[in-house]
Amino acid sequence: MENTYKYFKRDISWLSFNFRVLMEAMDESLPLYERIKFLAIYSSNLEEFYEIRVAEHRGILMKKRYTDEEDPKTEKTLAEITQEVNRQQKEYYRIFSEMILPELRRQNIYLYQDSRPEPFHEEFVRNFFHEEVFPFLSPVILQAGEIRTFIRDRRLYLVVRMIKKNTRTQQRDGAPQYHYAMMKIPHAKVPRFIELPRHQRKYYLMFIDDIIRANLSVVFPGYIIDSCYSIKISRDADIYLTDEQSGNIVENIREKVKKRKIGDLSRFVYDQAMPEEFLDFICHTFDVTPDDLTVGGRYLNLQDLIRLPNPKGIGPGQKPLIPMRIPWLDEIGSMLKTIRKRDILLHFPYQSFDYLIRVLTEAACDPEVEEIRITQYRVAEDSAVINALVSAAQHGKKVTVFVELKARYDEENNMRAAERMKQAGIRIIYSIPGLKVHAKVAVILCKNSPEEDKTKNVAYLSTGNFNEKTAKVYSDMALLTSDPDLIRDIRNVFAVLEGQISTPHFKHLLVAQFNMVSELKEMIKREIEHVEAGRKGRIILKMNGLHDREMIRELYRASEKGVKIDLLIRGICCLIPEQPYSKNIKITRIVDSYLEHSRIWYFYNDGEENLYLTSADWMKRNLSRRIETAFPVLVPALKQEIIDILQLQLADNVKACYINSKLENIYKYNNFPPLRSQVETYKYLHNKVLGSSGR
Repeated sequence: MENTYKYFKRDISWLSFNFRVLMEAMDESLPLYERIKFLAIYSSNLEEFYEIRVAEHRGILMKKRYTDEEDPKTEKTLAEITQEVNRQQKEYYRIFSEMILPELRRQNIYLYQDSRPEPFHEEFVRNFFHEEVFPFLSPVILQAGEIRTFIRDRRLYLVVRMIKKNTRTQQRDGAPQYHYAMMKIPHAKVPRFIELPRHQRKYYLMFIDDIIRANLSVVFPGYIIDSCYSIKISRDADIYLTDEQSGNIVENIREKVKKRKIGDLSRFVYDQAMPEEFLDFICHTFDVTPDDLTVGGRYLNLQDLIRLPNPKGIGPGQKPLIPMRIPWLDEIGSMLKTIRKRDILLHFPYQSFDYLIRVLTEAACDPEVEEIRITQYRVAEDSAVINALVSAAQHGKKVTVFVELKARYDEENNMRAAERMKQAGIRIIYSIPGLKVHAKVAVILCKNSPEEDKTKNVAYLSTGNFNEKTAKVYSDMALLTSDPDLIRDIRNVFAVLEGQISTPHFKHLLVAQFNMVSELKEMIKREIEHVEAGRKGRIILKMNGLHDREMIRELYRASEKGVKIDLLIRGICCLIPEQPYSKNIKITRIVDSYLEHSRIWYFYNDGEENLYLTSADWMKRNLSRRIETAFPVLVPALKQEIIDILQLQLADNVKACYINSKLENIYKYNNFPPLRSQVETYKYLHNKVLGSSGR
């Protein structure tokens, strides 16, 4: 049967996920500004998709890039991407114009949709333009074949078509002789949305684009304005470190980050209302091909909607879930002493990230602590984690931080954080050539700890980054433990990162590059053997992405043998359900207020129930080109806690969708009482906290 196995294309699957994000903007049960937020997230996601994935495909076509991940029919894939994105974009603008704008008006908030303000706003718009906008405009006259003006990525431009005043010059066919100009909207100087004066208890907002449009005659006094449209481009933003093994990796990455802003074109977005001859001129002027074009609307860069003013202060329809405190942890004197007695499982953002900060801060001052080792993948700005590590170094602790410089879009922030830590005396280890280190682990080592008693040492293992900002919106889990075997395994991970050993042994940890894939295959095989022996076979996998075909084949084989498999996959999923070889596999996607980010692997194992938390998705990159860790949850009560939360997610019938064989998101609505897993998870953890003494 294996030769008949089929797979969704990675990028088409990702577009299905992003459409699920867009579906949240359609959900009329959500508060208005929550729906608007999802419009912004959809746009931001799509921008990054073009900068990375589409740019990679185009690089392959131009023979500038090679990959072993994708279908060789790259040109066909790009055509499918364009077709699907154009379909989604039409739906996007329909939602915006037919659902969001009317709802804003029902709330007495009016967002102008043209450049003609009402008479009572004309003076304000004119004065605002002259005082706040005009000084920062730099219009450029365009002439095909002349020196080409450079267009910045992610920036919004207006292109203008106009006719010179006091001239009768015409083209041979009798049409007027058009002149063209372009200008960048000064996004750094003025906000995208301007609040206008209230009028008759109504609130008015206006795009800065339209304020400029309303005053184009001031910008081009010698011309009659014919029309004006928005354009923008996306550029290749990925960084390929083919030469990273030579020279200074920090300088290599710094130089490549600078070049990101001038990368190759990956898409050219234009207002679909632009006349064909106007678009032809722009394409000719900027050497844009039909394959570069993506249809947009009057307003582009709508990720800016995240900053849409809320003049009425419209609040959420429900109270936000405040990260809860854990009373018994707040009452204890020492986090480190408590962890030495028992494992602690934390759930972000349901519970406060402050407990990790407390552990690091306490370790910084504890005279028994000798050393801290930690990985950093995405560092928060003004990070409390970094502050605690700096404090530890200042208190004479030996601090070693592995900083992954290749964390996309966070390279510069990570470099700044690393430099600050170096200045504080922290030992910094940078990226490993050819690999990304995505593991989220830390270990606190105490001095004078006898070989036979290592319980004073403490470890932190997580599914998410050491980042207090993302911990407020990303759903992750973390384990604080003093288990000596786990600590020994983590020390071996750091020994690998420091180049001290190349063939480590791990008792409990699964580590990509070493034992992760082989152990996963063995656990899947074990479930098959249980089914073949007449027993129950059950697997639950919760991840952000499932792409690696080798691992998908293992799941197909398990399904064929009768193993029941539930996949909770938020993003990319290349496994196709509803096929003869996947009839025992169900795929659930949950999109809600928090970003589902935790990765959980559950294997029933004839009732023993093996459960791992991990930083790894089953993507080829994670399993083949990264250092990832998966760690077992060994305490029965904590294991059950995670299983209970998995069951809540599988029972979700409000924010959960099934993925069918056509990659459609099918809501799991049914006749049972509504169950929204993120809300119910909060309630579940809250009740556990109230019922727990911590002893």
